[in-house]
Amino acid sequence: MKIKKAVIPVGGLGTRFLPATKAQPKEMLPIVDKPAIQYIVEEAVESGIESIIFITGRNKKSLEDHFDKSFELEQMLEEKQKWNLLKEIQNISSMANIHYIRQKEPKGLGHAVLCAEQFIGNEPFAVLLGDDIMISEKPALKQMIDAYHHTNQSVIGVNAVALENVYKYGIIDPGRKFGQVHSVKDLVEKPTIENTPSNIAVMGRYILNPSIFSYLKAIERGVGNEWQLTDALRLQCQQEKLFALELEGKRYDIGDKAGYLHAMIEVALNHDDLHHKLLPYLERIVEKERIENRRNTRSSSKSII
Repeated sequence: MKIKKAVIPVGGLGTRFLPATKAQPKEMLPIVDKPAIQYIVEEAVESGIESIIFITGRNKKSLEDHFDKSFELEQMLEEKQKWNLLKEIQNISSMANIHYIRQKEPKGLGHAVLCAEQFIGNEPFAVLLGDDIMISEKPALKQMIDAYHHTNQSVIGVNAVALENVYKYGIIDPGRKFGQVHSVKDLVEKPTIENTPSNIAVMGRYILNPSIFSYLKAIERGVGNEWQLTDALRLQCQQEKLFALELEGKRYDIGDKAGYLHAMIEVALNHDDLHHKLLPYLERIVEKERIENRRNTRSSSKSII
């Protein structure tokens, strides 16, 4: 069955980026010249998704406005004959059929996905989280859709992470491996290093069969006192087969400040009009830091003597 619908939960409060997110959604923070959420929507559309439902919360109005038609802006661009910009702005509002459901309070990813049950109906669907931006020749979600068509079972996108970072993620207990695909024996949400079954982490991309809704209704509050999608997937893999696909491409974890800055710099370097300006500037900063570090090392050596 063709995967036509996607759920994108955006109800979080963005506390790790305060005060920048006090009055604007973290999903609208720019990465060069596009808000982060647009990269996620573009990935979905390039993967064949036709309809998207955002699970929103308070203070998300600017996100809805971004994907809406802007008559005044389009008229101004047309009058000034800025045709390339006009086409780009028009494409944003026509990429996909976009719908919105308000999650009245952030109760966890599992609750957010459950909010989309009536929209999804009885068909497989995608879930994309906005904290992970994937840049690859073949869109990450398309990789997963292809894997789903081979397995006809729910598929989660994964990558290996450093062991000291497993506490940030849902981690799979992998079974047999077939190429880039693992069977999944179990999952753990944000384990400690001592209790983690592996270092293979869920990367915020899912293709789910509609049976997931029955498991979401059966779970209780978990980590963070929230309804966790990971807990529903644990139930699912006890009753059905569940697979994990190792995603190809470059991943940026924009859920924290360092990952966000990495994305900003590397995406900017891929812009032809910015590369020749930005790279020399970064090289000067790196050289300045090296000189300063050498000076500090010499000073410390003299102090010891």
